Amino acid sequence: MFPLGSVLLPGAVLPLQVFEPRYLQLVADCLAGEPEFGVVLIERGSEVGGGDQRTMVGTVARILQIGELPGGRISLVAVGARRIRVNGWLPDDPYPLADIDDWLDEPESADALAPLVTAAEQLVRRVSALALELGDRRAELAPEIAEDPLLASYHLSTLLPAGPSDQARLLAAAGPRQRLELILTLGTELEEIMRFRLGTD
Repeated sequence: MFPLGSVLLPGAVLPLQVFEPRYLQLVADCLAGEPEFGVVLIERGSEVGGGDQRTMVGTVARILQIGELPGGRISLVAVGARRIRVNGWLPDDPYPLADIDDWLDEPESADALAPLVTAAEQLVRRVSALALELGDRRAELAPEIAEDPLLASYHLSTLLPAGPSDQARLLAAAGPRQRLELILTLGTELEEIMRFRLGTD
């Protein structure tokens, strides 16, 4: 497990620079077997040194690329593969370990979700444009959203310029309908705040 100060959602890309000995060992172990590790949000504490408090929901990250950097560091690129639920944390030996289960989303008809996907996409595009106008370089205007409503719900969650705690709420939504409805709620709040900051109606 690799606790971070940010949330990884399924389908999202995760670039990392690894330098702590315990996480260098984690990467080596992944490369020796299945190139996957779990990512959870650190609710309290720091990414470096341990002693953190972690969420009980996360995402499996699959390593796509890896390279060596000066000073014994490693750069890697991973992608969020699937959602997991943490049943319990094991001793950090030699790195964070957990007992986990895959956590599938509640199924829903694509036709029933189509209007929600459209509304959420329009809102996320507006909020992202406002965030860019306010100088948030992390905001991204996606050219296309996945057609599958489940993938779209995760894609839009990643694109919504929300904080880590709200991203964690989106990850933990029961299914795509609940996630899209939460995007609409959070996005509306963000839009109001950003328009106020910009002095627009």
